[in-house]
Amino acid sequence: MAILQLDVRPWKGERRNPRAQRRAATGPNVDLPLPDSFLTTHRNGHTTLTMDETPIWQQVVWKLSHDAEVGPAVNAATQRLEEAHITTARLDAQVLLAHVLGVDRSWLFAHYEHVLTPDQAEQFMDLVVRRVAHEPVAYLVNHKEFYGIDLYVDPHVLIPRPETEMLVDQVLAEVTIRDGQRLVVADVGTGSGAIALAVAANAPNTHLYALDLSADALAVARRNVARYELDARVTLVRSDLLAKLPARADIVVANLPYVTSDDYTTLEPDVRNYEPVGALVGGPLGLDVITRLLRQLPKHVAPDAFVALEIGYNQGAAVI
Repeated sequence: MAILQLDVRPWKGERRNPRAQRRAATGPNVDLPLPDSFLTTHRNGHTTLTMDETPIWQQVVWKLSHDAEVGPAVNAATQRLEEAHITTARLDAQVLLAHVLGVDRSWLFAHYEHVLTPDQAEQFMDLVVRRVAHEPVAYLVNHKEFYGIDLYVDPHVLIPRPETEMLVDQVLAEVTIRDGQRLVVADVGTGSGAIALAVAANAPNTHLYALDLSADALAVARRNVARYELDARVTLVRSDLLAKLPARADIVVANLPYVTSDDYTTLEPDVRNYEPVGALVGGPLGLDVITRLLRQLPKHVAPDAFVALEIGYNQGAAVI
């Protein structure tokens, strides 16, 4: 059995109910004083409740039947996720169930009437409840595809994004231009090792130094490097940016934190509540970490080095 906490709009009779408003502010079953933002003090000294249309929490008991089949299980989970305003509800339900069953997502379509075991149903319900709370699917199933590589990921690392594949494209284009040379590539802030592995897998004339200050992130990267047996081509280094880079780099590639402090508060809950803030936020202007990297470059790169950075859409002029 699973308990879902669903975000629903207050029904008409509760829009003027202080208890309902309190649930909207604090979540279910929390009996706290009303926050100041909900109170208005007038000149006559009276205090009234400020009304709004803030959603409230509602607990829903969700349980799959003991003989639940694949098709109905996906449909039920999709409905729960849609109620939580998950825009990829059906896809997420399919990915989570395929993960529980240890099959490809396509397998589900051909086995609509396959009956789940009680343990599988329980695991599936638990994952759906976590997804209802906006926990990213990549963390729930511990993998994410990037540049054709299946990576292990967990909450210690940023989830690789498709747009970051453009960084890999730029690096590989530069490698092609320098065909015949043995190149040293530094992947700064490697996280899961996504960029380093993608470059190493597609450019045999490179040696990658994958640098990160986080020991936990490097543990994730090490797991991915070992999986693809690229230990001889990818060297993991615990380093504050380029500080401990063992050799001058011909190419530097980095997807560093570039979100501004203000923009961080507006990110989707999937990102804001679960992904490592240190991999996202780059200070008031989003440029704190990038600026430190740029200042390190002269001491750590070759004279004709190529540098590829992922930055915010409006940060180009400042970075240049």
